[in-house]
Amino acid sequence: MSIPQFFVTRWEQEQNAFGKVLRALPGDQLDYRPHERSTSAGDLAWQLAQEQRGMCELIQKGQQIWDNPPRPASLDGIVAEWDAATNELRNCLQSLDDAKCAGPCNFIMGGKPVWSDTLGNMLWGYLFDMVHHRGQLSTYIRPMGGKVPSIYGPSADEQ
Repeated sequence: MSIPQFFVTRWEQEQNAFGKVLRALPGDQLDYRPHERSTSAGDLAWQLAQEQRGMCELIQKGQQIWDNPPRPASLDGIVAEWDAATNELRNCLQSLDDAKCAGPCNFIMGGKPVWSDTLGNMLWGYLFDMVHHRGQLSTYIRPMGGKVPSIYGPSADEQ
């Protein structure tokens, strides 16, 4: 298995857990944050959708310009955008090969490149960041009154 194929396999294997965590959020508490310096649940969920779109932009253009548009007002809107971004990325991932993954890539924020690396390394970085934020978001669910879904095994709420 090539490295790009391995990435796609791992990305696909994480998708179910992402969807379960997003759908487990209590939709009436998107502004919940456990601390004043924490990102709100809705903004974290929205970031996950935007990172899926960002990976597609990296694959198609060799760069992503982070603009982070305002999130939808409802959980249903965020989940719909997540689903659309996931399907779009699934299509973009079909073009990955070793040569493309070895090519240069840039993450641009505020008009300046803040991260430059190979496409392959950036895709892994995005996936790791998304897994990190999924874990962060999963810790919000129970204090919000929801039930934490299984991610890599049963959760205390599912046993």
